[in-house]
Formats: sequence, structure tokens, C-alpha cells
Amino acid sequence: MKGQRGPMFIQTEPTPNPDTLKFLPGQPVTGDTGPYDFASIDEAGTSPLAQGLFQVQGVVRVFLGSDFISLSKDPDSDWKHVRPMALAAIMDHFVAGLPVMATDAGAMPAGESGGSVEDYEGDAAEIVGEIIELIETRVRPAVAQDGGDIIFHRFEPESGIVHLSMRGACAGCPSSTFTLKQGIENMLKAYVPEVTAVEAAL
Repeated sequence: MKGQRGPMFIQTEPTPNPDTLKFLPGQPVTGDTGPYDFASIDEAGTSPLAQGLFQVQGVVRVFLGSDFISLSKDPDSDWKHVRPMALAAIMDHFVAGLPVMATDAGAMPAGESGGSVEDYEGDAAEIVGEIIELIETRVRPAVAQDGGDIIFHRFEPESGIVHLSMRGACAGCPSSTFTLKQGIENMLKAYVPEVTAVEAAL
């Protein structure tokens, strides 16, 4: 049975990555449970929404944020073909009232695969706590505006290098290296003197 809701208006926004587009359905997507990042249809088994979006020809990555969806297409596909099909898939999903994630979802939210303060001791734990707080309060909200996410991976106390991983629109974005090196590295160095560099986690 179809949901008895009015017509849905889904906004789209460009991101710094020309192969990634941000879709805003005007309602929560993952809410407080995400974000979720799917790099293939094989990974999307826990999300009916992501499964449906991978059926759209050209879609190669699906990122589900709290109130947005970022889709990445292969470079050979054109948004003028991919975008209307993706919009239809998103609309069909929400109008039908289907869940974004299956209730027994075993997928790990994109943010949960990173490191945590518990992995460190003494001064290093204090430094990592500061780094994570800066990323959560200053970096992630800004990166989410561009349809992506950034996750703390690890800190090397000996070298002062912070390893971060980019998700969603930020993954594979031409400007992501610049964002990491200029914006995030400069900010972390300013607040946490022990940080010497920021590298993309492999």
C-alpha cells in the first residue's frame, strides 16, 4: 500500500566532486543512526534505499547522511541521465514508506570504523580526544554541507601524523586532498600543536 503523503520535493546540490551529487529529500534519511557509506551493491544488502539506488545505471557509490543522500556516478555517465532516475528511485522509496535501513541491519555506520580515545594512553589519549572533538564539532558539519563525511582513523604519537578517511562526496573528490592538507591540517595544527601533518587513511 502506498503512503498517503503529498508530493515530495527533492532538492539536488552540486558538491566539490563533479561525479557526486547531493540529494535532499526534505526529511530525515538516517537521522541519528548514520551515516552509512556503500561502495557497491554487495555492501548495500542492509539498506533497501541503497539497493534501489544501485539499480540506477551509472551509480557507483551511495552515501546516506542524516538528512541527505550523496550519489557518486562513474565518470563516463552523464548526470542528465543519472539524476532523473536517481530522483525517481528516492521518491519511490520514501512515498512507499520503506525503511532506509533494514531493522536487522548489520552494516556499520560510516563513522564507527574509525579509531577512538580508548585505543591510546596518557598524553596520546588526551591529544586524540582533542583531535576527535575538533573533527566532530568543526570539520564534519562543514564537510556534510558538501555531501560527505570525514572519519578519524588513527594518530601516530611519534610522528604527529593524523590519518583521516573521507567518505561520500569527499571520497575521490579532486579537491579532497587540498581540503585535507590545507583546511583540516592547518586547523588541527593550530589547536593541537602535537599534530605535524594530516594524511588520507588508506
